[in-house]
This record gives sequence, C-alpha cells and structure tokens, in this order.
Amino acid sequence: VQLQASGGGLVQAGGSLRLTCVCETGGTYNKPAIGWFRQAPGKEREFVAGAWSGGSLFYADSVKGRFTISRDNAKNAVYLQMNDLKPEDTAVYYCAGTYGANWAVSDMLLWGKGTQVTVSS
Repeated sequence: VQLQASGGGLVQAGGSLRLTCVCETGGTYNKPAIGWFRQAPGKEREFVAGAWSGGSLFYADSVKGRFTISRDNAKNAVYLQMNDLKPEDTAVYYCAGTYGANWAVSDMLLWGKGTQVTVSS
C-alpha cells in the first residue's frame, strides 16, 4: 500500500486549498483509515483530520469548521478541503494510513510524501 499526496501551494490568508491523497492498495481489499497530519518548522508533527474506512470523521480542534475531510472509496482517495486558511496553517502536510484505532503519529503505518502549504498574511 502506498500513499500519494498532492495539492499544496501558496495562498493568501482567507483562501482555500484542496489536498488529495491517493491510496494505491495494489489489490488489497482491506482499506486503511487515512488521516492528514502537518508539521510546521520547528514543531512536532500533529494530527489534522482523519477518515475511517467506514465513514467516521475526526478533526483537530484547531481546524474544526474550516477544514473538511472526505473519502471516496471507489477512487481510493481522501481529500482535505481547507477553507479560511490562516498563516498558522503553514506546514508540510502528510497523509498517513493506519489499521489501528487512533490517530497518534506513532501509530501510523503508512506515510505519503509531504506537500507544502504556505499561507501568506
């Protein structure tokens, strides 16, 4: 199973971006839960939002009401729609997968390459 993240870029504060994570399962039927994480310079990687294969969604408090995660199982894709972006959202964003029960960074089994999101003030 491999994850491919894309969609980052430079945007002004208040703007929007949509990130895409494609999960290449290689025919594996068991789809992992997919989450988005981010890491700003000098800070630890943190959970942003997650989508279980069954449809349940979870968000970090810092992005609730601004970010929306969605999952298209037919396309093996997970999206992160980011609205009302703030300079503090600037970070490298990663998608990650797990077959476990929580969203701790240490519990993620699969990681995609990061995509840079930069929000200017």
